[in-house]
Amino acid sequence: MSTNIVFIVTDNQSPWTLGCYGNREILTPHVDRLAADGTRFTNAFCTNPVCSPNRATLMTGLMPSQHGVHSWLGREDPNAQMGPGAYCTIAEFANLPQICADAGFDCGMSGKWHLGDSLKPQLGFGYWFAKPQGHTSSFHDADAIWQGQVYKEPRYYLEAITQHALDFIEQPREGPFFLYVGYNGPYGLDHDMRTGHRNRHTAHYANKDLACFPREGTHPWLKQNQDCIGNLTAMRSYACAVSGVDDGVGAILDCLRRNELERDTLVVFTADHGLCAGHHGMWGMGDHSRPLHVFQENLRVPLIFRHPARIPAGRAIGTVTNHYDFFPSMMDYLGLGEGKLQSLPLPGRSYAGSLLGQVVDWGEEITFHEYENVRSVQTPQWKLVQRHPSGPHELYDLVSDPGESHNLVEEMGQAEIRAELIARLRSFFTEHADPEYDLWQNGRSKAGGIFENR
Repeated sequence: MSTNIVFIVTDNQSPWTLGCYGNREILTPHVDRLAADGTRFTNAFCTNPVCSPNRATLMTGLMPSQHGVHSWLGREDPNAQMGPGAYCTIAEFANLPQICADAGFDCGMSGKWHLGDSLKPQLGFGYWFAKPQGHTSSFHDADAIWQGQVYKEPRYYLEAITQHALDFIEQPREGPFFLYVGYNGPYGLDHDMRTGHRNRHTAHYANKDLACFPREGTHPWLKQNQDCIGNLTAMRSYACAVSGVDDGVGAILDCLRRNELERDTLVVFTADHGLCAGHHGMWGMGDHSRPLHVFQENLRVPLIFRHPARIPAGRAIGTVTNHYDFFPSMMDYLGLGEGKLQSLPLPGRSYAGSLLGQVVDWGEEITFHEYENVRSVQTPQWKLVQRHPSGPHELYDLVSDPGESHNLVEEMGQAEIRAELIARLRSFFTEHADPEYDLWQNGRSKAGGIFENR
């Protein structure tokens, strides 16, 4: 039987929120079960600390300076969600859903799309339940799109996304399916954060101290969400939303088992990017500070694969990976790469062999990130952050200072490693940045960004 695919992408979620990554306070039994039954990556990173760019990278394997989506698509952007100027921002590139559709997969999407032209199905998707916008103001009485119409969704939004996912899975079909589930939670930036997140977990967290959320002073760079720092209501609300997402994952896993699809379905669980929830005195994404930031909690993501027919259970892989590795890995794993890869040079590598239990010579463990005027490179020990055109720049020893507390960029003793990382950063973007979308060389962006508009 052909492999089915359920690709789950959550919104603003770091590994520290999950039991399978060590959290003992937030309830995530179903994601934990997924990890126990499959393979979990312990050093997975995103490319960018906001949502739309990472969704584009996951689907295409390209960096923002290649696909042109440098920041989140905003409501005010005429090329964003809907309207006469709306368009799909990655349609010009080879992409995972279209490749699957062309290979005979029945393709469905439920949830947050945030890659443009949300009103109608994109990229080979037939089934299409979508959020009109990227931002979530509330998980209750929010706008949704079904059958080409915007309406007010009366259900708790995570449950609506899950129900559409279940409806798609249970549709009769003869061939394989590809289901993209874009949860708009846990998020952590909605108005519900301030008033209390309302779902079945609210009572459980009502009296919890939640020590997993750091209690640090507000970072001087933080410009938004300052009211969430040290705010127990915000912490408990975010925990509620994490558990709400977990409920949806559990319902999907149960549906696959109930319909005897579990063995032959690849389930992937990841997040578009992480979230600082008090870490470093920040609350939110990279765009909530000035200057823009790329702390590890924003860059680290969960990454779990389960496919009982092929992937060994109960494994943890420590290889450093980036979201740009996902596309070539999926092409390799599914056997769809022949003649289908990008015309642009892919920055990523395939870890498909690792999923199958093979010993893979991954080579150097180095990863690159970019967000508008910010670019970063990191190795297992070092992390360099550069801001165009004039800083501030950062250098951290991640072994001795995993909390990124001591910026070493000006220390004379680190001149050699600083010069080496600067050279690596320049070499990478010289090879991979498309001049049309290279913001450091006066290129353009498909998203109305912060850096280019200030």
